[in-house]
Amino acid sequence: MADYRERAARLDRAVVWSVSGRSGPVPVYPDGCMDLIWTEGVLMVAGPDSRTFHTTADRAGDYVGIRFAPGTAPALLGIPAVELRDQRVGLSEVFTDRRARALLDRIDNAPDRVAALDTIAVELAAEAKPPDPALTAVVDMLAAGGSVADTAVGTGLSARMLHRRSLSAFGYGPKMLARVLRFQRALARIRAGKSAAETAAATGFADQAHLAREVRDLAGCTVGALYSG
Repeated sequence: MADYRERAARLDRAVVWSVSGRSGPVPVYPDGCMDLIWTEGVLMVAGPDSRTFHTTADRAGDYVGIRFAPGTAPALLGIPAVELRDQRVGLSEVFTDRRARALLDRIDNAPDRVAALDTIAVELAAEAKPPDPALTAVVDMLAAGGSVADTAVGTGLSARMLHRRSLSAFGYGPKMLARVLRFQRALARIRAGKSAAETAAATGFADQAHLAREVRDLAGCTVGALYSG
């Protein structure tokens, strides 16, 4: 059985994680985040997902990653999130081959790969512009269940400007980001053992049927399948 661990990263709004001995396909549900992932001589970027991504590992392996909250990674990597939506690409497709290889070598040869990746993220952040407070506010307001209209008003952005900046920062528009974050709120309650009816009512769905449709669309499975693991 795979051993998964995570902890807060040194960089704000990020977590570092590791998996040892993972094998077989694993569903990765959309969460609006982007990850920088190392595995056995490969360093890749996982873009924001609009649907569940199924890993294809066919043998046991070790993975180390850092997961950036929505809107964080594009500034660090210098690429709009929309260009990486629903993709996994080698870091050399984002950075120069030389820089990507140097970072890969650092992690390959590090005695603690989690710490090495954590440090690299801090270094990338030091080279980038500070986080845009307006985009951080967008994430926080939508994650709390706020409407897209109220979020636009609260951040002082027009609907068109909010959509354009959301594509660059999050990989999709604010309505899609709101759906993904609402799904994540529901998933957290389901994993805590809350009933589907209670989950739907507490997380902003119109009713249980609405929850079921969104789960099927975003997770590709039934609500019951989420309860069963």
